[in-house]
Amino acid sequence: MDVQLQELVDKIKKDGVESAEFMAADIIKGAKDEAKSIVESAKKDAENFVSRATEEADRLEKAAEAAIRQAGRNLLITFRDSIEAELSALVKKETAAVYSSDVLKGLIPSAVTAWIKTTGTSDLTVILNESDRNALEDSLLKALKDTLPGGLELHTDDSLSGGFRIGTRDGAAYYDFSAEAVADLFSAYLNPRVSAILASAAKES
Repeated sequence: MDVQLQELVDKIKKDGVESAEFMAADIIKGAKDEAKSIVESAKKDAENFVSRATEEADRLEKAAEAAIRQAGRNLLITFRDSIEAELSALVKKETAAVYSSDVLKGLIPSAVTAWIKTTGTSDLTVILNESDRNALEDSLLKALKDTLPGGLELHTDDSLSGGFRIGTRDGAAYYDFSAEAVADLFSAYLNPRVSAILASAAKES
C-alpha cells in the first residue's frame, strides 16, 4: 500500500512538473512571439517616421531654395526698375535742359518749315510750356511771318518740361518733340540694355 501510494505521489509530481513545464514553455513562446511582434512593429514605425521626416526635410529644403530664388528675382526686378526709373528721370532732365530758348528759337521754325514743305499744310499750332512761350513768342512770330501768312498759333501746356509739339489746328495730326517724348525714346533704348546688363550680371554671380 505504501509503495503504491508513493508511486501515485511520484506520478502526480511528475505529471504536475511536466504540465507546468509545458505551460511555462508555452507562456515563454507566447511572450517571445509578442516581443518579436512589438519589436517589428516598433521598427516599422521608426522606419515610417524616418521616411516622413526625410520627406518633410526635403520639402522644406526645396521650399526654402524656391523662396530664396524668388527673393533674388524680386530683388533684381526691384533694382532694375529703380535703375530704369533713375535713368529715365535723368534722361528727361537732361533732355529738357538741352531744349534751351536758343535751341528752340532755331528748331521750331525749321520744324514748321519742314512740315509745310512735306504736307502742304500751313494751318499749324505749336504747343510750348508757358515759360518758353513767353520767351519765344515774338521771335517765332517774326521768324515765321513770311512762312505762315496767316500767323502761327501758339498754345501752352505746362505738363511739358521742355521742347514742343507741332500739329494741325484741328488736331488731326501732330509731331511730339517734347522733352518727355524724346526722353521716352531714349529710355526705350536704355531700359532693355539695362535689363540685359543686369541679367548677365546675375548669371555671372
